[in-house]
Amino acid sequence: MSEESDSLRTSPSAASLSENELPPPPEAPGYVCSLTEELVTKAREELQEKPEWRLRDVQALRDMVRKDYPHLSTCLDDAFLLRFLRARKFDYDRALQLLVNYHGCRRSWPEVFSNLRPSALKDVLGSGFLTVLPRTDPRGCHVLCLRPDRWIPSSYPITENIRAIYLTLEKLIQAEETQVNGIVILADYEGVSLSKASHFGPFIAKKVIGILQDGFPIRIKAVHIVNEPRIFKGIFAIIKPFLKEKIANRFFLHGSDLSSLHTSLPRSILPKEYGGSAGELDPARWSAVLLASEDDFAQEFCRPVPRDGVRGQALPPEGPAEAQWDDSVRAAKSQLYSCY
Repeated sequence: MSEESDSLRTSPSAASLSENELPPPPEAPGYVCSLTEELVTKAREELQEKPEWRLRDVQALRDMVRKDYPHLSTCLDDAFLLRFLRARKFDYDRALQLLVNYHGCRRSWPEVFSNLRPSALKDVLGSGFLTVLPRTDPRGCHVLCLRPDRWIPSSYPITENIRAIYLTLEKLIQAEETQVNGIVILADYEGVSLSKASHFGPFIAKKVIGILQDGFPIRIKAVHIVNEPRIFKGIFAIIKPFLKEKIANRFFLHGSDLSSLHTSLPRSILPKEYGGSAGELDPARWSAVLLASEDDFAQEFCRPVPRDGVRGQALPPEGPAEAQWDDSVRAAKSQLYSCY
């Protein structure tokens, strides 16, 4: 189902409560909207966000957290909760589940989320594995550029790359513009061999997909794959059944045809490595942005994480889908070798 056809949010403003019953609450001094008028209009049309009811919606989500998950160790600030409401089009129930999943993912994967700060990832940041392009696309989406060929498996485990991606997403989502516009991912798979691809096994793949789809408040508008070897088609065939239809339909495989890429991402925002006119790719710029945010990340990710106290189901229950995943994994090796 497309975002445009999502069901109406289960909130008072879209259900039982008429907007004429109560005057809109005043904007609290703790939150000041930084959106332009154009983005306010976009948020209203695409996300069902109404500025006059924004803080009432935030308070409703806050009350639900306190009632249903009283022991959930989470920030309850207006700006923080807005990320989850926007990511789920102000549907209170879905926003609450996303918030619970967000913390559940962090507890369930300590290898990624323990001591998560930029200074602990200098090897990844220095490798050129990832960066964010300086200019947004025509829709206002930041472009996260990934280059797996820059990763040397003998230098550090693949989880370090995932840690760097997660920190990047956390930094990007701080901006309200990103919460409304979303992001685009550009992944360059040139030179990725079968031996390197094998590090992205079923456990890692399942975890990453779970975070991106159900455990992080960000809108992924497109994933562009370039220079992918034949092996990638086999990998994608394995993970596609576990992608939601909306996300799966936003994957675009361009091969070495950069003219195909340019129909979605104009040359003016791309570096010359991808046929663009925006100069050479400079990963050091984004690394500096992350390293300058060290204190913020240290405060958020370097505290002890509680292991219990969360009621309810934090992640989708395992069942038939789990068996389906295992069946696909059993067929993975033959598919990969046949595509290589």
